[in-house]
Amino acid sequence: MNLMTIMRQISARFTSGVSSSNSDQASQMARFRHYQKEAQKDVLDEPLHELPMVVFDLETSGFQPDYGDSILSIGAVKIKGSSILHDHFYKTIKPKRTPSAEILQLTGLTTAELEQSEALKDVLLAFYQFVGSSTLIAHHAAHERRFMRHATWHELGRTFTHRLIDTSFLTQLTAAHQSFEQLEEWCHAYDIVVGNRHHALADAHMAAQLWVKHLVVADHAGYSTLSDLYKALAAKK
Repeated sequence: MNLMTIMRQISARFTSGVSSSNSDQASQMARFRHYQKEAQKDVLDEPLHELPMVVFDLETSGFQPDYGDSILSIGAVKIKGSSILHDHFYKTIKPKRTPSAEILQLTGLTTAELEQSEALKDVLLAFYQFVGSSTLIAHHAAHERRFMRHATWHELGRTFTHRLIDTSFLTQLTAAHQSFEQLEEWCHAYDIVVGNRHHALADAHMAAQLWVKHLVVADHAGYSTLSDLYKALAAKK
């Protein structure tokens, strides 16, 4: 076999691999666009105990995505009503610049682990595949919203359209007498075990437990849909 033949075979294998990779990503993008459309459907009057939701958490290198801070890991768990499902998502992300030593210490992540991780675009597509059209929930959701808007637009060229609800959406009604801020404060108050704080999946699981505990209280108080909750919150203002 001469050199030219070998080079043609290598080129064919490489081209085939690239084509397959591009095809997979195009398929993921198509599904993502479908999920975005589905996520925009009105679910306000669907019973809360039937509404699929995903509680998620981001660990980031800072607080300002417009100034170079990035998502380092995403953790998420699925819930339905007051049940936490045995279905979770966790991925670390290869950053474009190394996080500070303080951030690495806080999150428990290592530079070696991050360097071996997938790119943000690939992790985002995998995350949206996990989420589907579910309603999203996060503790201190403004942080997650800021980074998801930035990442979805810059990496996927799309606007972040999934409904995202803060845990305080419930606790303002079910625990109006309490004014905790930090997730661990809420967990201690409601007998939720705090472990591995600032790990995206662990934090997502703690936030999920907090949500379902208060969802049960909301249900007993007669709030059965998101619409009921929105109306009750509006009446408090």
